[in-house]
Amino acid sequence: MNLSASLISIPLGLLAATVSAATSFGPLVSPSELSAELEQVKPIILDIRGDDYAKGHIPGAISAPYGLFRGPKDNPGQMLEVSVLEERFESLGLSLDKPVVIVPEGKTDTDFGAAARVYWTLKSSGFADLSILNGGAMAWESAGLATSADPVVPQVTELDIHFSDQWTADTEEVSAVTRGEVDALLLDARPDDFYEGRKSHAAAARPGTLPGAENHAYTAFFSDGASAMSEIPDSAGLREQLGIEDGEEVVSFCNTGHWAATNWFALSEVAGIDNVKLYPGSMVEYSNTDHEMANTPGVVENFLNKLKGN
Repeated sequence: MNLSASLISIPLGLLAATVSAATSFGPLVSPSELSAELEQVKPIILDIRGDDYAKGHIPGAISAPYGLFRGPKDNPGQMLEVSVLEERFESLGLSLDKPVVIVPEGKTDTDFGAAARVYWTLKSSGFADLSILNGGAMAWESAGLATSADPVVPQVTELDIHFSDQWTADTEEVSAVTRGEVDALLLDARPDDFYEGRKSHAAAARPGTLPGAENHAYTAFFSDGASAMSEIPDSAGLREQLGIEDGEEVVSFCNTGHWAATNWFALSEVAGIDNVKLYPGSMVEYSNTDHEMANTPGVVENFLNKLKGN
């Protein structure tokens, strides 16, 4: 069943402010809002674009390439060791008591997933005052706001990170859900070609999805062609649309925990739905086990699908 239907929405800014009133900006901040409060709030700004940072960035922003938060090539969604995360956070000058704003590229809607994955990683590591710049660096530049080409060298900090599993589902838990041993809604954030098994990630051993999973592509939270999350359904409307029962756990997954991070962010952080988890390794990790999968085509069909993809 594909659940990426039209959404009953309320203004995003109003909802974000309601859900995250305790944070400096809420989970999403617009370029104009960030610019207006930049000097007063003085957040740590993490620019996760990589090489494009050198071409111009928000004044004071620190270069924190997305790859710092990702696993190896054969399993990009794999969780990093806490000691590795702690060392990298310290090198970026992060502090648990300071607000952090995450800045993606903002060229396409898939860029949002990078920011959402970084947000999830930081939240799970104990950072509470977090925001994503909606529309990313491109929205900032399009608004005519100042940029700088001067690199910022952060002052190294000392942290004691304890990673919380509150928003994490691992392969063992997910496989238990597929067997009916644990009750949870498995939500596939990928476009339907992946969900239906017509496409697969290069590092995945098999195409297909998790048995019993529903499909709700991350693109449902963006207007056509937009890179900024525009409007999002209210919590009650989203619960009804997805069939989320009171207290039911939701596990968001995709190929490598990137697109799934967008769904996790929209449900957990903006809509304020409890018990939403991210499966970081997602289908790349799961497909390389011997666990059962759904929508997996036969050998011949899979071969033909690959030919079509080329």
